[in-house]
Amino acid sequence: MKALRSVPLLTLLALTSCGIPATGVVEAGGPASGTLPLTPVYFVENGALVAMPRTTERPGDPEAALQLLMAGPLAGEGRSGRLSTEVPGAPTAAALPPATDEPGNPASPDTPTVTVKGDAMTIRLPPGMDRLSEAGVRQIVCTAAAAYRLTRPSDATVTAEVTDGVGWQVTASDEDCPDR
Repeated sequence: MKALRSVPLLTLLALTSCGIPATGVVEAGGPASGTLPLTPVYFVENGALVAMPRTTERPGDPEAALQLLMAGPLAGEGRSGRLSTEVPGAPTAAALPPATDEPGNPASPDTPTVTVKGDAMTIRLPPGMDRLSEAGVRQIVCTAAAAYRLTRPSDATVTAEVTDGVGWQVTASDEDCPDR
C-alpha cells in the first residue's frame, strides 16, 4: 500500500527532471501580429463594378462596409486609376468607421442600417440617399453581401431590400456581383 502512494510522487519527479534547463525571457523581435482584416467594397470603373479591399475594424459587418463605401474610392485606385461611385457620401463617413457598442447599431443616423434574417437583408439608407441609380444599388448590395459572407460563407444568394424608410425601395441580389 505504501508503494502505491509513492507512484504519483515518482511520476512527478520524473517529469520535472527531463534535462531541459529553465530559461528566462528570450527577446526575439516585436510582438506577434497578423494581417489586417479586409472587406471588399464595390466601386465603379468604366461602367462595371470592381471590388477593392479595405481594412476594417469590423470584418463581416455590412454596416461598417457600407460606411467604407460612402467614404468613396481612394485617389488613383483601380486598374485605370479612376474609380468612381454612384453612392453619395455622408457628412460623417470616415475611412475607418468608429466602433459601436453593439453590432447592428449605426455609429450615426447618417449611415445605413442593415438587418439580416438568413440570406435576406434589409438595408435602410440614411436621409437624402433615396432613388439611387441601378449602379448605386448594386454597389450597396454587393458591398453589404460581401461583408456579410466574410463570416458566414454560403452558396445561397443574398437578397437585399434597399429602402429609404419613407417609400422608395428596390430589391436586388448579389447573384451578379463580380468576384471578390
